[in-house]
Amino acid sequence: MNHSFDVLILGGGAAGLMCAIEAGKRGRRVAVLEYADRLGKKILISGGGRCNFTNIHCQPENFISANPHFAKSALARYTPADFIALVEKHRIPYHEKMLGQLFCDRSARDILQMLEEECREARVEIFVSKKIVEVSRDTEFVVRTATAAFRAPALVVATGGLSIPKIGATAFGYDLARQFGLKIREPRPGLVPLVFAAEDRERYCDLSGVSFDVDAAANGQHFREKMLITHRGLSGPAILQISSYWEKPDAISIDIAPDSSVTGAFIEPIVQRNLPALRAEMRKIFPARFGERWLELHAPEGWTNPALAKFEKELHDWNVIPAGTEGFEKAEVTTGGVDTDELSAKTMESRKVPGLFFTGEVVDVTGQLGGFNFQWAWASGAAAGRAV
Repeated sequence: MNHSFDVLILGGGAAGLMCAIEAGKRGRRVAVLEYADRLGKKILISGGGRCNFTNIHCQPENFISANPHFAKSALARYTPADFIALVEKHRIPYHEKMLGQLFCDRSARDILQMLEEECREARVEIFVSKKIVEVSRDTEFVVRTATAAFRAPALVVATGGLSIPKIGATAFGYDLARQFGLKIREPRPGLVPLVFAAEDRERYCDLSGVSFDVDAAANGQHFREKMLITHRGLSGPAILQISSYWEKPDAISIDIAPDSSVTGAFIEPIVQRNLPALRAEMRKIFPARFGERWLELHAPEGWTNPALAKFEKELHDWNVIPAGTEGFEKAEVTTGGVDTDELSAKTMESRKVPGLFFTGEVVDVTGQLGGFNFQWAWASGAAAGRAV
């Protein structure tokens, strides 16, 4: 069976659906081909099922790319306010959780239903459970499945990255880019828990579940948020954030007592300098189990000012050299992807292959934690949808 359209979009996630809506509103005949048995699986599981759909403080600085300027055009032309207006048009209740992060009050399903309704209004045709066996180009792009061929002069690749393979993530988008001669920057897991090396695992992993505020730094970036000790290493928002910037075999510097001085009280002459006194100060700042363990492993070498200064310094510069990450299985996003040098920043169109577009996570633009990756999906999807 042969189908003919103006635009074919591969991938029914956030970027693909936004692209379809914008193209359909312009009168284009649009088909979305989705590999899974339903649209938007990643939307549904995001934000703990509440979908952190944007961040009101979104800036280009919240994104990682080999070209830090690439995302500016799309982000400026489709802003958080634009997406919020769409959410409010559909009367979806939402709230700001913290740091500008917006979540649905009820369920991520509200966002997916909104996008599906917008697609229906724009007369977008949706095809699910479509495994693509071949993509070629003659006078048009031809996408073949086992039972049908789809043709169109414009092809948009919105197939996502490698993160969370259990919901269908594959390397298809990268393979397609290579097929048409586009360069790829190595995909790596981003926003991902880190795994301790053997020695640190032995020291700390029995504290699994302990969480507290830290400032984690690597590669010129730092994040002040919660850290969580896991049965394999470190997680929590601060660690997920810094993981996108960390490169093996570098160390991560963790200030485990930001804005605090554990030994500051010892300057007072009336305060005794001994282990019970230090333990009492530690308990004011840390969860009891972590404070005890830190004292076991990092007890001061004495009670002189230099010894206490050294102990204090270690609290603010805990150097951890991770063995690695939890991989794409636990990563929220993929860093790297289709090289932005290959694409127009305004339209997401390939510079080499007219009519071929890449949008969303498959591109080498990755947001920080907190709704930024969705905003990139909406913005880059809209940019392509207004150009196809």
